[in-house]
Amino acid sequence: MAFALDIVQPGEGTANRYLFNDGSYIIGRGPSCHISLNDPGVSERHALLLLSDATATIQDMHSVNGTFVNGSQIGDIVELSPEAVVQLGDTVLRVFPVSDEEVAEMQQAEEATAEEPPAQQAEQKAEPAEEDEPRPDPMAEVRRQVKEQIQKELIDRLDLKRLTVAGVDRAGLERQATAKIHEIVEQVRSNGKLPAGIDADRLEREVFNEAMRLGPLEDLLADDSVTEIMVNGPQRVYVERRGKLQLTDLQFLDDASVMAVIERIVSPIGRRIDESQPYVDARLADGSRVNAIIPPLALSGPTITIRKFAKRTLTVEDFVNFGTWTYNAAEFMKACVIMRKNIIVAGGTGSGKTILLNLLSGFIPSSERIVTVEDAAELKLVQPHVVRLEARPPNIEGRGAVTIRDLVKNCLRMRPDRIIVGECRGGEALDMLQAMNTGHDGSLTTVHANSPRDVISRLETMVLMSGMELPSRAIREQIASAVDIIIHESRLSDGSRKVVAISEVTGMEGQQIVMQDIFQFRQTGVDAHGKVAGYFRPTGAIPTFYEHLKSRGLHLDTAIFDPNRQVEVRLEKIGE
Repeated sequence: MAFALDIVQPGEGTANRYLFNDGSYIIGRGPSCHISLNDPGVSERHALLLLSDATATIQDMHSVNGTFVNGSQIGDIVELSPEAVVQLGDTVLRVFPVSDEEVAEMQQAEEATAEEPPAQQAEQKAEPAEEDEPRPDPMAEVRRQVKEQIQKELIDRLDLKRLTVAGVDRAGLERQATAKIHEIVEQVRSNGKLPAGIDADRLEREVFNEAMRLGPLEDLLADDSVTEIMVNGPQRVYVERRGKLQLTDLQFLDDASVMAVIERIVSPIGRRIDESQPYVDARLADGSRVNAIIPPLALSGPTITIRKFAKRTLTVEDFVNFGTWTYNAAEFMKACVIMRKNIIVAGGTGSGKTILLNLLSGFIPSSERIVTVEDAAELKLVQPHVVRLEARPPNIEGRGAVTIRDLVKNCLRMRPDRIIVGECRGGEALDMLQAMNTGHDGSLTTVHANSPRDVISRLETMVLMSGMELPSRAIREQIASAVDIIIHESRLSDGSRKVVAISEVTGMEGQQIVMQDIFQFRQTGVDAHGKVAGYFRPTGAIPTFYEHLKSRGLHLDTAIFDPNRQVEVRLEKIGE
């Protein structure tokens, strides 16, 4: 989908129109912005414009003068209608989708001019950088030197050790740091020592973030379009947007700045990283998953990978709108959870297993006691009776580690109605299978696998990792008896995440575990925009436990399993 952007800058009476494709574009006065405006009222990095599937949204990036839509200042992401008027400083914008015919007309008009028009220049600039090199920022080195000087002055003026001993909490420290930074910057500006082209507001924010928070990562953590953040040393920061990797223009001062950010992440949750333990798994306060690895293991410098957790819990409607699955598939899985079927969510790295597990856990009745076991606590359950357990790494002496397997064994003594294990990746798989087979039905977990059939092989391997010398047939009998449903989710070539199969484990025939697909995604190709085309529908197979629905007081129309009937079926309680 193409979009037209009309821009009226100060002193210009008419609008200049530019063409843009789907993507994310930073608007501001800075030379590294995708859309650069010559307006003193616009901040260096003022707003973020997102264009996707005929929808345009805009988000203010903590600008000095704010971003206004239809005369009202915005505080969060706002969807723009074709008639919406956006104002940044004294510049007025309007963005709207255009048809292929309109695009062709605009391109013909451009070709008719002898001189390359500004619209074409803007379009070329607006295209996200394909190259692997960072976009040059002529002010980056100047800003880095100014920040270093201000940080040194801040350390001299703000005695953190004395304030900590005095009992000042973190909120108090941040307030005092904010005031001191503002005081220093104002003094530098009043003395005429602030270089031209440096945005004082952005400078204060960056110094504060590097001194008290997570440095350049703060803006990315606040950006809802970013799903993953990858820091490859101080000079290269990548992000993932809509499944695609993009190089940003954000940089840390040096390796020490990256190390300081890692320390701020791992210290609050009692973990450590140093030469004796040069890598660590951790989490942020919002549940985002963090991995950090430092030299000498990381040759390119301290490396951070953050998989952001959604700020709000995704619903069935969200998954349907994303094209992850259908309402019928959701209703079927709801029935499986209520019937206490043991479910495994499988998929590759980054396929969305944890988010789907969180959605499935929402189907558990609120009257049940749920115990969750995770490496780093990520699940956000809405039920009132939830006990959350988190594994613990060894201390500096190599002692005191509490593994996932230890916690799975312990939770069996905690009278759980449901056990949810964030991920099985080792010997805990045996304990999980035994729990499923000894009365703890309705359990849920995730496994790394490439297909539903591959889940069986992975489980066999993980059971052997427990150290128990069990014959292959005995392991498979355990799996066939314990596991009822396998959901396989995959991240496709266009970056989208889809449930590609919902399969039932029906039992064993000879030495082999028998499975049948209940729902399946079939890819038919790729469209002109590179998006995967296909359909998700039932296979026609009816689950073996369908007749047991009535015994649980549930009714599910068999039309849900008919591939030739495109009707939405709802799970019903008998008697309601």
